[in-house]
Amino acid sequence: MRSRTVIQQAMFSKHPESGKWEVVSLPHTWNALDGQDGGADYDRGAYSYCLALPEPAEGMRQYLQFEGANHIASVYAGDTLLCTHEGGFSTFRVDVTEPMARGCRTIRVVVDNRSSHVYPQQADFTFFGGLYRDVSFLQVSQCHFDLMRHGSDGVFVTPKADGRVRLDVFTTAAEGAEVTCAILDPKGNNVLTCSAPAQEHTVLEGKVESPLLWDGLEAPNCYTAAVALSREGQELDRVEVLFGFRSFSVDPDKGFFLNGRSYPLHGVARHQDRLNKGWAISHADHEEDLAIIREMGVNSIRLAHYQHDQYFYTLCDKAGMVLWAEIPFISMFMEGDKARENTVSQMTELVVQNYNHPAICFWGISNEITIGGETEPLLENLKELNDLVHKLDPSRLTTMAQVSMLPMESPHNQLTDVLCYNHYFGWYGGNVSQNGPWLDEFHQKYPHRCVGMSEYGAEAVMGWHSSAPMVRDYTEEYQAYYHEQMLETFSTRPYLWATYEWNMFDFAADARDEGGSQGRNNKGMVTYDRKTRKDAFYAYKAWWSKEPFVYVAGRRFLDRAPGQRDIKVYSNQSEVTLLVNGKPVAAQSGEHVFVFHDVALADGLNTVTAVAGELSDTITLNAVAKANPDYVLPGFDPNAQGVTNWFADLQVEGQMEYPEGYFSLRDTIGDIYSNPEAAALLSKHAQAIFGPMAKSMENMYSTGMMSKTPLQDVLKMSGPGLDEKGKLYLNQQFNQIKK
Repeated sequence: MRSRTVIQQAMFSKHPESGKWEVVSLPHTWNALDGQDGGADYDRGAYSYCLALPEPAEGMRQYLQFEGANHIASVYAGDTLLCTHEGGFSTFRVDVTEPMARGCRTIRVVVDNRSSHVYPQQADFTFFGGLYRDVSFLQVSQCHFDLMRHGSDGVFVTPKADGRVRLDVFTTAAEGAEVTCAILDPKGNNVLTCSAPAQEHTVLEGKVESPLLWDGLEAPNCYTAAVALSREGQELDRVEVLFGFRSFSVDPDKGFFLNGRSYPLHGVARHQDRLNKGWAISHADHEEDLAIIREMGVNSIRLAHYQHDQYFYTLCDKAGMVLWAEIPFISMFMEGDKARENTVSQMTELVVQNYNHPAICFWGISNEITIGGETEPLLENLKELNDLVHKLDPSRLTTMAQVSMLPMESPHNQLTDVLCYNHYFGWYGGNVSQNGPWLDEFHQKYPHRCVGMSEYGAEAVMGWHSSAPMVRDYTEEYQAYYHEQMLETFSTRPYLWATYEWNMFDFAADARDEGGSQGRNNKGMVTYDRKTRKDAFYAYKAWWSKEPFVYVAGRRFLDRAPGQRDIKVYSNQSEVTLLVNGKPVAAQSGEHVFVFHDVALADGLNTVTAVAGELSDTITLNAVAKANPDYVLPGFDPNAQGVTNWFADLQVEGQMEYPEGYFSLRDTIGDIYSNPEAAALLSKHAQAIFGPMAKSMENMYSTGMMSKTPLQDVLKMSGPGLDEKGKLYLNQQFNQIKK
């Protein structure tokens, strides 16, 4: 029978030739600290682990199972290379039977998180290195379910909503054996048994009468397929697989349907890292993440930008979360066969390893991959992935997340079954009010295409506050305002098949330095350490959660001067009463957001309480005479929001010209930065183009991730920024610089 032993520690060395090794606990990453502290200088290398193996059982086969080793893992028995796995997020196994039979009891694994032909190449998050998920020692009978089928268990369950079920079972050394499957309902009752002689590929079929449907948060009914392999009455191997009976569809006008009923997808995106842990997180960490996500009223998760831990997919199955699962084909496209084959390999492993999860309804084939431009090789690569997914799994839908500046008319928008855009109007550029009109325009142009929002967000760095929040002031108040506007935008557009807020949790992005925070993307609804739910968290809860609650916002905006004494309350109740120091001062009826203007506070500390029925929430505010300057981000210039009209008094005439041999707005950011004179011109006007985020945006565009983007497309991302006069002036300045 099969046995599994989780390996809990290893010897680790960055320089094994020196003989210096240290004992580390598994899972492990060497970037837990330097990957989150900023500077874009975290350690990327090829480092070694040594794993001690237990004594093998006689007559059994032995495997090592790696659930996540980033990016490339090479496994050695002595000096013999057993395998190399390219892809940092999927399960792979190594057959160690033969070396163990020769006496080998130590396996060396070299893990490499440097740049290569393996995706992801560049992205706005830290690529933590190491054996950051579980490593296990498996022993199975000679006759067993195929463990080398792309990291799966060799058992694939295809259920239909009417109760029909098909199992495709793959075995090894199965001559004379039998495959038996017992289908157990959510309470553990056996509702169907079927069997067949074992073959390399065995097919079992049957029907469960009146199945309980996997029906999202309301009824996440999971069945179990207990599949056994036996010979002459002796059980040789067993696998238990969770699955669910359900149907789903997407309508271009009415959105997502689950089991025939409208089921709007209210989603968030999730990265897997944590403060001081990187990607080396525990099952308890996964459980806490899901509990916080559920608390906010979420019913769908985009698991970005790579394959996540099997444990988390299973948690989502049991919780009823609808999932979008994707590969790290992100930001930077690489031409060539090796890179293309890597996308195919990672896509295959994602689908095959996660085929049985009822939570997954969408396979994502890429994210913002056109940042560097649209090319025929890229389009062909995406077509191949889309076709591959449909071949591997005809039962689910394909999708992709498009970068904001991709034209609506792009052929990339006609590839997948459904599609989404990443838009940050109201943060990186433009105004939050632009999101709705853009979506309406797309829907009008392409009424038969199902469109959604795969990313949108604004940063809140804890400590910054304002009674008059503005874009890119990094205050908790602006983030909350932004998300209130987005929720209103979505509530009147039922054609959106899904929306995914970016991001549920703050996460590590070591190249970032903005808002007074280094090495962090602070768009989360919850802080990196999971200890603080930002005010925007409760805005979503007010729209999405069915759990009755009331919450007073602004509790970290403690000191309130005159003019700063509006009190905002979030609730999913219809009436809220406000009390100050125990005395009622006002009551309001409404939905979601209740704002009490210019509330009278006594000098010094005050208790402010919101009451909704039997529910209440209390905060403390300090009435002061003057605004606290410590709440304002140092260097923040409210006049720099959007683009300063630096060209207003210039006399600009003529039309756009693109003379050969000279620069223009059509040139890519990378080409502009490769020329000192052109780079100096762009840097001179960076504040006008990018606003307060000039430094961070220059880094992002110039260092590779978006370096192939034409400047004219960057200006589109800056929203209403430069008007036509400003663009003409800038283009004329570039026209004077010879290439």
